[in-house]
Amino acid sequence: MTHPLLDLPPLTARRFAAIEDRVARLLDTRQDVLITQGEALLPLEGAIRAAAGPGTVALNVITGPYGQTFGGWLRDAGATVHDISVPFHTAVRAEQIRAAFAEHPEIDFVSLVHAEAATGNTNPVAEIGEAVREQGALFYLDAVASVGAEPVLPDAWGVDLCVIGAQKAMGGPAGVSAISVSERAWARMAANPNAPRRSYLSLLDWKERWLDAGRRALPHAPAQLEMLALDACLERIEADGPDAVMARHRRAAEATRAGASALGGGLEPYVHDAADAAPVATTLRVPASLVASDLVAAALAADPALPLAAGGGALAKEMIRVNHYGPDATESAVQASLAALGTALAAQGAPVDPAAARQAMERAWR
Repeated sequence: MTHPLLDLPPLTARRFAAIEDRVARLLDTRQDVLITQGEALLPLEGAIRAAAGPGTVALNVITGPYGQTFGGWLRDAGATVHDISVPFHTAVRAEQIRAAFAEHPEIDFVSLVHAEAATGNTNPVAEIGEAVREQGALFYLDAVASVGAEPVLPDAWGVDLCVIGAQKAMGGPAGVSAISVSERAWARMAANPNAPRRSYLSLLDWKERWLDAGRRALPHAPAQLEMLALDACLERIEADGPDAVMARHRRAAEATRAGASALGGGLEPYVHDAADAAPVATTLRVPASLVASDLVAAALAADPALPLAAGGGALAKEMIRVNHYGPDATESAVQASLAALGTALAAQGAPVDPAAARQAMERAWR
C-alpha cells in the first residue's frame, strides 16, 4: 500500500538543524537549542539529572503537580532540596524566592514551572529570573504549557535550562520536545560526575556528538513524522505571527473566565486573581454539591470533541479544565464548552444563565 506518511526520504541533518534554528527564533535565544526525541518529560528529567547532584542545593517551586515531580528528581539525584509550595489557585512571587535565598544563601539551582495547565496558574518568570540572577543560581524552567500562549524568553529572563513541548499552545506533536541550554549550564553538567552518559537521558552525549561536531551527522535516526509535524507547526506560528497566536490564547482565557463567571450554577474561576491565570487553559471550581468529573462526562457525552477535562487526581471532584490551547484557542471552542457545561449544570438542577454567559464571553473576546 501507499500512504503519504510512509516511504518518506530520511530526514537530513541539515533539515534537523534548521528546525532547531526555528525553535531558537521562537524563543528569541542565542543559547544552544536541542530537539530531543521524546515527549517533554525526557529533557525535563535529563536536564535535572545532568545539572544536579550531591553537591547541589536546590530551590524547588511547587505551584502544581509538575513542581512536585521535579523535587523528586532532584532528591533522587542527591541534591539538597528546599521546597516553596503555594496554593494551586495562585502564583509564586519574586519576594518569596528572595526570602528563600535569604534563609538558604547556599542555593545554587532553582526549578520552576512557568504555566501549570493542570491547575491553570502561571508564574511571573521575568521577575523571578531577576531574583535568581541576583543569587547567581542556575535557573531551570518548564515552559511546556506556556510556549505559544505567552512569551517565553530564556535569554531576557536569565533561564539556563528551558524546556518546551509542542503539544499544547503550539498545536504540534507530543513526540518531540526541545531545550535551550546556556553555557554555564553546560559547564555545570560537564563538572557533574553523575550526569547521564551513554544514556537516552544524556544531554551531554547530544552536545558532543551533535552540537560540538557541527550538526553534520545525527547521532541516531530521528523521529521522522514528529520532526516534520514540529516543523509544520513552527511554520504556521511564523506565518500567523507569534504575537497573534499568543493574543488568541489570551482572549480565549479572558472569554472563558468571563463567560463561566456569568453562567452561574456555582461555577467560579479556580485561580482567584486573573493576573495569575494562565492563557493556555482555564480551570473552574464547581460547587461542593456537584462532582466536576460527572459534569465533564455529561458535556463530553454530547460533544466528545470539546476541550474539557476534569482535574487530575484529588482535583477530579472539584475542578474542570477548559483546555483552550492550540487549535482550540478560538471563540467557537470557548462558546461550545461553556454551553455544554451550562447544559450539564442545568441537568443537575443548578440555576444557569446561558445567554448571560455568551454575552460576557463575546464582550471579553472583543
